[in-house]
Amino acid sequence: MSQPAGRRVAAVQRALSVLDELAAAQVDLGTNELARRTGINASSVSRLLATLGEAGVVEHMPETGRYRLGLRLLELGNSVLERLDIRTIARSRLEALVGATGETATLSAPGQAESITIDVAQSTSTVQSVPRLGRPGVGHATATGKIVLAFGLVPLPDGRLERYTERTIVDRAVLGRHVAEVRAQGWAEAVGERELDLNAVAAPILGQRGELVSVLGVQGPASRFDRAAMRAALGPLLAGAAAISKGLGAGPGVAR
Repeated sequence: MSQPAGRRVAAVQRALSVLDELAAAQVDLGTNELARRTGINASSVSRLLATLGEAGVVEHMPETGRYRLGLRLLELGNSVLERLDIRTIARSRLEALVGATGETATLSAPGQAESITIDVAQSTSTVQSVPRLGRPGVGHATATGKIVLAFGLVPLPDGRLERYTERTIVDRAVLGRHVAEVRAQGWAEAVGERELDLNAVAAPILGQRGELVSVLGVQGPASRFDRAAMRAALGPLLAGAAAISKGLGAGPGVAR
């Protein structure tokens, strides 16, 4: 006779508790330790581990008698990640940024030493910046590009740094210090550095291993998106980047 639905659900919940403890542990765990941590009796834990082991989601280590997470979980996780489209995940956050700031929000993919715009939520203001999809954000002169330099673990651009405006950073030593500051504070800004009448702020979107996946940005005309407005935009910008990072599997220590 099959188990009642309630008992089947409870068994799944207990199995998930075991998996959670194995995931949180820094070492392999034995049956008794798992029983202590989960509050499930040892005989039930033993049966759960046997079933989970048959499915490949936990692995038994014969030399110690302990258990660890199995490679089947990695396969399942990769299947989920393959179905994730960063633009779909980020779209609502882009629109929320426009609502919170009144300015244009962008999503960019990291390149070698630049960012590439892959999605835009446009400001509804009459006067607005109009970013183009596919346009590169120069590493040393844009907020999104600086995020790539700071979090993408890429070297500073080779050769001469092009001066776009009087505010563009063209000294490599100054740029190196600036990039270090960006990484330490977790966000970047560009004040008239690529175009004199354009200001922007940006933050990293990180994956489950802390790697740079994308860049979230807000930009607007310098006449309206001034220093005060840029500072006001940081709260929703960082919250949006953290939420997208969490959606990609980044843990709380990774998703700011």
